[in-house]
Amino acid sequence: MSRLLHVRSGPYAPPAPARELTAVSADGARLHVEVHGPDGAPLVVLIHGWTCSTAFWAAQIRALAAGHRVIAYDQRGHGRSPASRTCTTDTLADDLEAVLAATLAPGEKAVLAGHSMGGMTILAAATRPRLREHAAAVLLCSTGSSQLVAAATVVPLRPGRLRTRLTRRILGSRAPLGPVTPLARRILKYGTMGAGSGPHMVEACARIVHACPRAVRHTWSRVLEVLDLDHAVRELGVPAEVVVGTHDRLTPPVHARALAAALPHAAGLTELPGVGHMTPVEAPELVTEKIRQLVTGYAKVREGA
Repeated sequence: MSRLLHVRSGPYAPPAPARELTAVSADGARLHVEVHGPDGAPLVVLIHGWTCSTAFWAAQIRALAAGHRVIAYDQRGHGRSPASRTCTTDTLADDLEAVLAATLAPGEKAVLAGHSMGGMTILAAATRPRLREHAAAVLLCSTGSSQLVAAATVVPLRPGRLRTRLTRRILGSRAPLGPVTPLARRILKYGTMGAGSGPHMVEACARIVHACPRAVRHTWSRVLEVLDLDHAVRELGVPAEVVVGTHDRLTPPVHARALAAALPHAAGLTELPGVGHMTPVEAPELVTEKIRQLVTGYAKVREGA
């Protein structure tokens, strides 16, 4: 299980949840779930990405919880969810279904926001019954559906076999990340964030990413390496908005544009100048406002609440 290593003060310090619970996935995997905000309020479900945790959404939770019921969970092996031997796109979908079943009443609708692997989780579950029952609309942040390693620009070389091979070795490394040092912050900022990201943003992301166990990091990197969810994009039957940073090296804008072109109910594409891969941290107000707009446009409060 991951160590908890998030910042403890400032806008990226995770707020205390109203309650916590454990969702049990189809294979018995246990998932740590947090619920923030008042019962009966419009629903939002936040799904973090590779090497992150619920702490990644701290800014969105803090801003939304006053008027929304916000549900966030740790993907298996991340945060406070124990690691599992089985890690596939199917288990991502199973886990999301388990969380929806544990937290939403029959027929309740929520806006689902996924970052990176969290967006891929939504796509993996596109045809699942519980997603179709509970998803009112979707926000896909800094994500893609296939060819992740080949399109990544972390290695500053021309596209081709050499860049792909080096990128695969970097992202799939089994090496420990070690403590959060000035050098570690610089490396993380280069690979995952825009040049204008403030030190407090870099510190928050570095602490979260470094808390992910290296075995978990490596296992999920192998899943992402062969990811192919292009078919699932066309099956997503709810309005979906896409957000990406123009300086995203892990899931460059080519992915976002392809998603926006293929989604059957595309609700918009926003490219953020100078922003990197960590959009909810680098552009917290904009991502939060996108979620609010989707709630206003598509999600209804449960009758009688």
